[in-house]
Amino acid sequence: MPAGQGWKGVEAELLLTGWSRQRRVIVLRRRIPDERLLEEKKRLADTTPDQQLALGFVEIVQDGPLYEYAVLVTSLPDEILALGQHYRDRSDAENNFDELKNQWGWSGFTTHDLKRCQIMARTIALVYNWWSLFTRLAIPEKHAEAITSRPLLLNAVGKQTTHSGRTTVTVTSMHAKAPQMRSALQAISLFLATIRDAAEQLTHPQKWLLILSQVFCVFLKGRKLRQPQFIPGTG
Repeated sequence: MPAGQGWKGVEAELLLTGWSRQRRVIVLRRRIPDERLLEEKKRLADTTPDQQLALGFVEIVQDGPLYEYAVLVTSLPDEILALGQHYRDRSDAENNFDELKNQWGWSGFTTHDLKRCQIMARTIALVYNWWSLFTRLAIPEKHAEAITSRPLLLNAVGKQTTHSGRTTVTVTSMHAKAPQMRSALQAISLFLATIRDAAEQLTHPQKWLLILSQVFCVFLKGRKLRQPQFIPGTG
C-alpha cells in the first residue's frame, strides 16, 4: 500500500522472543533514485556481508533496482499511509535534538548548578539558530547539519592585506567542495551588501524580513515576508 513520499508498505503481526504478545509490524520499501544508484552500489560493493547489514537496510538485486527499507513496530491503529508520515515527522523532530546533543555539545555541560546549565543551553541554542540561518543562505534547499556544514564553510585559511587604505580579507578553503561553496558565499556577500546599502531606507524589522525571506526562499516559493499589522484593541 502507498506510504507517501515514494514509500510502499505492508503489515503483519510478529511475536519475537521475549515479547509478551504479538505486535503490529510495518515494513516500508522505497526504490533508490537513479542518481543515487552508482553511489549506493559502490558503497555496498566496498563492504563485507557483515558490514552491509550495519550500514542499513538495502536490498541488492542482480541487474535490478535497489530498494531501501524501514521497519516500524507500533501499537497505533492508523493506516499505513498515516503511519509513514507519523514516523517521518518524528524523525524530523528527533534529528534536530540529535544534532544539538551530538554535534553542538548540548548534553556535555551538565553541572549541579542549574543556572549555569540554563545559560549554556540557551547560548548553544542561540548559536545553533544563527548557524542554521546562515547555512540556509548558502544551501537553501536543505538543512545542513553541523557535522558537514562546519567543515564545509569554516575550515579555511584567511589572509588580511591592506593596500591604498583598503583592507581585503582573502579566504582560501581546503574543502573538496570549495568551488561550489565559493559561488554560494559570493552570492551571500552580494545579498548582504545590498541590504547594507539600503539600510538607511529600511527599518530593522524590514531588513530582517528581507533576510528571512531569502533564508526560507524554498519554503516561501519566492514570496516575500511582510510585517504583520497589529490593530490596537484586537486580541
